[in-house]
Amino acid sequence: MKAAVYRPAVVRIQEVERPIPKANEVLVRVCASTVCAADYRLRTIPYALGWLIGLWRSNKTTILGMELAGTVESIGPGASRFRAGDLVFGGTGFRFGAHAEYACVPENQLELKPFNMSLEESAAVAFGGLTSLYFLRKARIHAGQNVLVYGASGSVGIFAMQLAKHFGARVTGVCSTANVELVQSLGADHVVDYTKEDFSRAGRVYDMIVDTVGKAGVSRTLKALKRGGPIVGIGVDGATISRVLLSILRVLPVEVWLSLSGAAKPVGGVTKPAPGDLAFLKALIEDGQLKTVIDRCYPLERIEEAHQYAAAGHKKGHVVIRVATA
Repeated sequence: MKAAVYRPAVVRIQEVERPIPKANEVLVRVCASTVCAADYRLRTIPYALGWLIGLWRSNKTTILGMELAGTVESIGPGASRFRAGDLVFGGTGFRFGAHAEYACVPENQLELKPFNMSLEESAAVAFGGLTSLYFLRKARIHAGQNVLVYGASGSVGIFAMQLAKHFGARVTGVCSTANVELVQSLGADHVVDYTKEDFSRAGRVYDMIVDTVGKAGVSRTLKALKRGGPIVGIGVDGATISRVLLSILRVLPVEVWLSLSGAAKPVGGVTKPAPGDLAFLKALIEDGQLKTVIDRCYPLERIEEAHQYAAAGHKKGHVVIRVATA
């Protein structure tokens, strides 16, 4: 099968062996995937470090791609939720492997494709949707809150904003001029154009601030946040692993101070989807409460170009990779 195999700073289309589904796994013929932040950032890991932590010791970990949609090709031992020919969507998580013609996925990480979404749209749900759902729940979002989402037009921000609305919050989205209409169309009660206005100087106070890109800034956030309210840090500033690590090291002492002083409640960590979360998102999609946004689509053969565009940091929603037709 064809797959986009990567090494540091390089992604090439190669022929590799088709994977075989193990117990409780499903072999999916991939029709669409995406390039998300984890994909283009992982490419920047120095080769020696990547080898030491096991990233480049097997084909499974040299093929990127965390979310997909496609057709069930076959099922492994013990798998019973799907049949060959079913159209499914979901994510591989940090197993990666979705930038290929076929991928093995645990059956509990898949659902039947929403009837009102295309395969391309369905492929762009798992990463942003599950991430946003996990952190909003962790921050104990509830009806009546005023929530600000910084980076509201990104692949995570569009879901964070729509899910906050579903939970009954009044949502303010922060984005650039080019994305104001998009954010309004997704249901934002108020939109702040960061090129024209500083959200921390508008006099509004929020019960929760969700930073999906790591650029809201702690001092500005504290000015606009109710004392003791949650600061949800989903994204970190930086397109490369080195910058991401530096950003995390800078933030950790600040988070400790925020917690000890009671100024705010930092909410972060690693996404841990619960059973049923993807089905929950699917139900919202089919009810018309949740949709995704596709900025650009690229064929698998142009995946290097897709990585470059996604890493530039100006995309609206998702960059989708078309692998095959259903």
